[in-house]
Amino acid sequence: MTDQLKRAIHEAKTAKTTSNPTDKAGASSEEQNFDMSESTYKTTHTAVRKARRFAMQGLYEWLVTDRRFDKDGKLGWKDNAPHDIAARTRATNAMHTVHIGYYHEMMRDIPEQIEALDALISQHLDRDIDKLDTVEHAILLIGAYELQNRLEIPYKVVLDEAMKLNTHFGATDAHKLINAVLDKMATDLRDLEVQADIKANRRSSQKAAAPAAQPQTTDETKAVTNADDTSETPTTTGKPRISANKAIKRPRANKAQANISDYRASKKASAQGHNEAAAAPTPESTAADVGLQDSNLVNSDEKSKD
Repeated sequence: MTDQLKRAIHEAKTAKTTSNPTDKAGASSEEQNFDMSESTYKTTHTAVRKARRFAMQGLYEWLVTDRRFDKDGKLGWKDNAPHDIAARTRATNAMHTVHIGYYHEMMRDIPEQIEALDALISQHLDRDIDKLDTVEHAILLIGAYELQNRLEIPYKVVLDEAMKLNTHFGATDAHKLINAVLDKMATDLRDLEVQADIKANRRSSQKAAAPAAQPQTTDETKAVTNADDTSETPTTTGKPRISANKAIKRPRANKAQANISDYRASKKASAQGHNEAAAAPTPESTAADVGLQDSNLVNSDEKSKD
């Protein structure tokens, strides 16, 4: 496979050298008409996020090679320029879903502004910038560049994207340092935006606290309001008018309870009638009682004569 590839490359070179001048002119015109406008690549939010990730990796590679050699005075070792890193990245990765323009912008502008960006970062650090981790340094460079140069990106988005970069590439607790530095930097570079955001948050918190500050209605107040709602309003004729929506509910007799009360009343009446009938004397009993009383009277008279 390697021999075939070498043979194909050799044939392409020979064909290029033997081609006529018109072909060369056509090829040069095609190269000159190469379009890098925003219509030729992705410009979505996801594409910009991928551009940041590739830029962070490219800046990391540049910081540990050419940038370090430059600071150490080893200029002869410099052989990994940012544009070479960008070209190699595009050749070895699928970049069709990446915002290529923004990626090349960061790989070009951040190395050119490295001194100013480092000075801006150092103002909010509690240590020397050389003691920073290289991944954290690359993330802070991207955040500082966006806060200073890309004013169309909200500062909260810049901070959030820096946190996402640290989640993918940084250490576990590095987000604390990155968030603190970029937050202070946003206060200096985007003061108007930060103050407007603070005022908006204060207004939203006041609106949320307003319903909680209202007095809670008790049962007594509810009863009073219900009584006021059901009150009759006089009409022009002087007669009270009752609203159909606020009609007064009148109690209705329960049929089951009425039947039970009727049944109990009938049972009680029948029991009383039975007791009165049992207590009333019959004619026979009355006659016998009279006879007994007469006999008692006779016997008592006889005993008195004896």
